[in-house]
Amino acid sequence: MTPELIRIDIPEQHIAAVTLDNPPVNAHSGQVLSEVAWVFDHLSDRDDVRAIIFTGAGKVFCAGADIKSRAGGTREPGDHWQGSRAAREAYHSVRECVKPVIGALNGPALGGGLALAASCDMLIASEKACLGLPEIDVGLLGGGRHAQRLFGHSRLRRMMLTGYRVYGEELYRLGIVEACVAPEALMATAMELAREVASKSPVAIRMAKHSLNTIEELSLRDGYRFEQTMTGQLSQTEDSKEAMRAFVEKRKPEFKGR
Repeated sequence: MTPELIRIDIPEQHIAAVTLDNPPVNAHSGQVLSEVAWVFDHLSDRDDVRAIIFTGAGKVFCAGADIKSRAGGTREPGDHWQGSRAAREAYHSVRECVKPVIGALNGPALGGGLALAASCDMLIASEKACLGLPEIDVGLLGGGRHAQRLFGHSRLRRMMLTGYRVYGEELYRLGIVEACVAPEALMATAMELAREVASKSPVAIRMAKHSLNTIEELSLRDGYRFEQTMTGQLSQTEDSKEAMRAFVEKRKPEFKGR
């Protein structure tokens, strides 16, 4: 596939920048969802990429569903199920990408856009960014389960039942984003975090993300047992042995990704 509505750039060694570019508000469409899934699956398999920044072109990260298209179009039998499946796969492609994904929220992330943001591993927000679930005002539902990964009980229900939007400074205060910065500093801040991630062992990072995704749904006992198993497997890799040697020798490790 050659994506038309998503750009992939490699601004620095081992770092990919993914930009959703579907003007005017980067709304979902069948093509957008298909391309999102393909892009993150593609980057999972690229050995030259160790960290990914995910952002939007223009003033909006992603406005979610294209309401104008829905209101004016006709739906064939099966369209709802097909669209729902495409959305799920797009969101999960971000969460399941074996490389850490840093969401750089340049503007509003609403509905399905919030789901994309919540699927990232870490978030940086522009002062103009916000997260919201506006579906209640347009006759739809959705996004609540993804928002549950970010927000507590009362705030989530306020968002879903009233359409309340949470802006960058409040997102930072709540610990939902790692930083809230001026719009012009957004990508530089995201790049700084991406460099830190990319400097680690790619094997350890891949296994750590897999562990975090897995234990999210497990009990304390089962989750920690899984982490212990992953630690045992990681300790057998060349990167693990190199990390230990470098620590003892007080030098910077040289990771080979195996």
